[in-house]
Amino acid sequence: MYKNIYLKKGKEESMKRFHPWVFSGAVHHMDDGVEEGEVVNVIASYGEFIGRGHFQIGSIAVRILTFEDELIDDAFWNKRLAIALQMRISIGIADNPQNNTYRLVHGEGDNLPGLVIDCYGKTAVVQAHSVGMHECRMAVAKQLMEVMGDRIENVYYKSETTLPYKADLGQENGFLFGGTDENVALENGLKFHVDWLRGQKTGFFVDQRENRSLLEHYSKGKSVLNMFCYTGGFSFYAMRGDAKLVHSVDSSAKAIELTNANVELNFPNDPRHKAFCEDAFKYLDAEGDKYDLIILDPPAFAKHRGALHNALKGYTRLNVKAFEHIKPGGILFTFSCSQVVTKDNFRNAVFTAAAQSGRKVRILHQLHQPADHPINIYHPEGEYLKGLVLYVE
Repeated sequence: MYKNIYLKKGKEESMKRFHPWVFSGAVHHMDDGVEEGEVVNVIASYGEFIGRGHFQIGSIAVRILTFEDELIDDAFWNKRLAIALQMRISIGIADNPQNNTYRLVHGEGDNLPGLVIDCYGKTAVVQAHSVGMHECRMAVAKQLMEVMGDRIENVYYKSETTLPYKADLGQENGFLFGGTDENVALENGLKFHVDWLRGQKTGFFVDQRENRSLLEHYSKGKSVLNMFCYTGGFSFYAMRGDAKLVHSVDSSAKAIELTNANVELNFPNDPRHKAFCEDAFKYLDAEGDKYDLIILDPPAFAKHRGALHNALKGYTRLNVKAFEHIKPGGILFTFSCSQVVTKDNFRNAVFTAAAQSGRKVRILHQLHQPADHPINIYHPEGEYLKGLVLYVE
């Protein structure tokens, strides 16, 4: 039923340890007519079935869906989605009256490589990162509606920017089921607009929920600067934490518009908040000295390993600016969301920045992605979000 891809000798070892990627360099040959996006069997050099997954042209040749000889059909999608939902219920993130925003499927972390599903109220936003998941989008959406029941009414597909451009799929974003103009969701009792039409990722950075909550506890009476604010998530948590003032900065006018709308949803006409459309480095140089709590949550500086060196220099330069300008006794929340930047890479970049600034710095917390963004123990590459909370004398 499925065509086969055959591995070179010894290249099945990582898959024997349940790593879900087959790299193109491990492939010896494949059956004729294998097309990008189709489900294939992966066969060891000695003929044993190893796994089954989506074939794709590129450095990752196969993303493994299962290490068992089972059909990839409606029952398969239903089972995997039901397991993902049950995990979110068991950790108290789904079916929480104060929080209808969470990640339901986190790719390899939920044994569904190439698939991301975020829930915002009654709408689920589905994102494919592989041609195979794109080809399966309607089957996945149909089973998603069945598994979620009355939890969702709409499924929006948002993959224009995440699919391999060389595949030339001509993909357009849009609703697969339902349709709504209602785009306000709830996170830990705070409201925000979700821009799933034009926004980054699926419309909001769900992965910072717990880190925003931590920031809230440090905000009382402080002057707060939220750099790279995007939709202002950290800003309105700081305001609920009774910050003295909160300034949000982003180089994107659209982000500033979203931030102002989200602050207004929760704190209408509150004079404590102002937003500025400015370059981060220029703003820190001009205005940085007035803040005793700064958040640095930049977009990914490195999308691939070739950009790692420059990315680390960028993180160091940015953190030097924050260390130079933050008030004595200030607290810095600093993050990297680049998957190719390891925890050690990031800490070394921040350590270098601290040394260059000459400030005394202590680590209060080491942060990471939340539980609804699980890391498959066999796929450590899934740990992408790194953060430090630092006390700066």
